[in-house]
Amino acid sequence: MEAISLSPEQRIRMNAGAAKGLAQIILTQAVILMVVAVLAGLIAGFDSMWSAFAGGMIYLIPSALVVMQMLMRLYAGANASVASFFIGEAVKIGGSIALMALLVKFAGDAIVWPALLIGLVAVLKAYVLLIIFKKI
Repeated sequence: MEAISLSPEQRIRMNAGAAKGLAQIILTQAVILMVVAVLAGLIAGFDSMWSAFAGGMIYLIPSALVVMQMLMRLYAGANASVASFFIGEAVKIGGSIALMALLVKFAGDAIVWPALLIGLVAVLKAYVLLIIFKKI
């Protein structure tokens, strides 16, 4: 099987599309997090709003860091690899677990668990909206 060769213009166009898709994912996650946090605050008060926001940030922060690393590799001209993808996923999972542990340790009594989990799941599944609306 022979490798596909891209012209510089094709590579630039493909990289721009990839960068746009990555940015859309993070932006969608952030917007959904804000909506969920505000709704939690309106329905159940400040503690729920804070918990929903914290729950979403548990995944959004590692996800944004991995996207930033992917964008840096993309613009540096580094080739994508399966290993870098799996390392990025491991960073997201490990980072999320670490942030959850820190949150429980330092704010355990103030957490409203249903709101936190709703915020977390909303950010985890935000990409579904992009798929539904054919943005990625």
